[in-house]
Amino acid sequence: MTTALARLRELRAQGLLEREYPAVAGLLADEALAADPDELHRAGRLLAGLDPDAVLAACPGMETVTVAITGQSTVAGLVDPLTAELARHGVLLRPLLGDHGAYRYDLTEPGGRFHGVDRDLALCLLDQETVFARLPAVWRPADVERAAAEVLAELAVIAAAEPGTLVLNTVPLTRRYSHQLIDRHARTQLALRWREFNSGLLRFADEHPGVQVIDLDPLVAETGPVHDPRLAVYAGAQYTEPLLAGYAREVAHLVRALRGLARKCLVVDLDQTLWDGVLGDDGPEGVAAAGTLRGEAFGAFQRVVKQLGSQGVLLAVSSKNDPDRVAEVLRDHPDLVLRGEDFVRVRANWEPKDGNLLEIAGSLGIAPGALVFADDSPAERARVRHGAPEIALVPLDDEPALHVTRLLADGWFDCPRLTEEDLDRTRQYRLDGERERLRERAGGEAGFLRELRVGVELAPAGRHEYERFAQLTQRTNQFNVAGLRLTAAQLELRCADPRSLVLAARTSDRFGSNGLVGAVLGRWDGDGLHLENVWLSCRVFSRGIEQACLAAVLAEARSRGAAAVHAWYRPTPKNARTRGFYPSLGFATVEEHPDRVLFRHDLGGELPEIPAHISMTSGETVPSFVRDTSEGSESEEAR
Repeated sequence: MTTALARLRELRAQGLLEREYPAVAGLLADEALAADPDELHRAGRLLAGLDPDAVLAACPGMETVTVAITGQSTVAGLVDPLTAELARHGVLLRPLLGDHGAYRYDLTEPGGRFHGVDRDLALCLLDQETVFARLPAVWRPADVERAAAEVLAELAVIAAAEPGTLVLNTVPLTRRYSHQLIDRHARTQLALRWREFNSGLLRFADEHPGVQVIDLDPLVAETGPVHDPRLAVYAGAQYTEPLLAGYAREVAHLVRALRGLARKCLVVDLDQTLWDGVLGDDGPEGVAAAGTLRGEAFGAFQRVVKQLGSQGVLLAVSSKNDPDRVAEVLRDHPDLVLRGEDFVRVRANWEPKDGNLLEIAGSLGIAPGALVFADDSPAERARVRHGAPEIALVPLDDEPALHVTRLLADGWFDCPRLTEEDLDRTRQYRLDGERERLRERAGGEAGFLRELRVGVELAPAGRHEYERFAQLTQRTNQFNVAGLRLTAAQLELRCADPRSLVLAARTSDRFGSNGLVGAVLGRWDGDGLHLENVWLSCRVFSRGIEQACLAAVLAEARSRGAAAVHAWYRPTPKNARTRGFYPSLGFATVEEHPDRVLFRHDLGGELPEIPAHISMTSGETVPSFVRDTSEGSESEEAR
């Protein structure tokens, strides 16, 4: 049987690997390869040898991320594991390597390696030499405190100047330095100052919206030694390969979240996954999630699943079981931490699980690629891998003590920051069930929309909405007209620009508020308004909300004297449904290229109307959501 790594080597030898790069993610999903760090590292080395431009020439739509990598010490060892980890998620790495020990110069100076170079992320890999290289030959804890303060001050300058996302990390302290102090009290003082240094690093994530900080402590606890003296002396590498691999995985999780590739729904099997025992054979009284050593392990797994659900991860069940018995256990079994109401969908039947999973995704209005499926059966996982390859799999087995570790290993649901909408997501999806029942009773789409009583509030994004607005741009794939994604820091800059149009759409209906589910981004120029993107959450598709928002924007633009509105459509692997969005509202094609289409709406003609079933407002505290900054116009105050 050909292994995944052997297949990659075969493709490389045949000169086909660049063309087949989109298939690499599927190969790296092989459970045997994923469980072997050395094999994954070899795969990364093979893939890192490819020219990213050659891959893009063969696969123009490939998701690509440009990452500047710099630090105090040698950082080249990060390229192979980062290439592999990103490839696992269907992302091509374009790495930019900085000079040894020159991170300050690389990131801030006009002559630096990264000056004027567009990048999505900048990794500034910090290690203990970042501080200790500044010390005299004879030093004391006070010297460390002074040097650490200098580093934090420099990083503050870098954070303020970085145009994209800056990734920092906490720094482990090894015996190499702590035990140079023979006074145990002095060691304690050093440890205290070092923890204050790491606390200062972690605070950057709170103080700077564009900064992410990776805490290395949990990685060190799992990967083993931080430091190999021989690598440090002869190669200038301060971190071991296993630790760099763990760091690379965390960076890949961050990229996945920023690119809208984070998963939304965890689907779990039941027998030997959520509880010990087989319900069909043992009956409700024979399954356990407490009271025995194995049962306690399943109970611990349930608590982690519930914890994920409390943070907005949708929970669902797919199990080959009798539905009535499953409902009984979820309702009445005394061991269970999870109950029926914790799950937005429960599919207990004897149908193939790949079909059940696709049905769950469809009923929730999310793509299959938003699902993660945890199951202890290799056969069931193989069936899903074949029938629904977009679904991520968690390979559990007959050792429940490892269920939690395996579930959390890939950070499938990681996001830059939780929002109120995240915490309310399960309730919102439950209300969607009520909406579907209304649709069935209404006897037709027109009647359903009329009875739904949709309200849309379109207004400039407030500062308190930046995180949710940014998250919407990062997570929305199907209705992301130009494929743009923004961080909260980028959004803040756009909102500070008087030429920008940054609108948030909040919707509601007879069942309550849906929250911030849509957005419009544009820019005023001398010839009118240029729409850069429109986003809409899949939860509110097919309700006329996108038409209402654009109708309001076009009407307001005309009232401000604009002659036309231009808009770009850029195809992505997932936004094909928006190709006809602008033409459906009266936009005409102006330019058409393989990777983009420019549309124009002349405002002298007929404008689209806000659908009759929608009540539209522009926000109670904002009288107008469009600021006219064209030359010669009146000021806001004058109007």
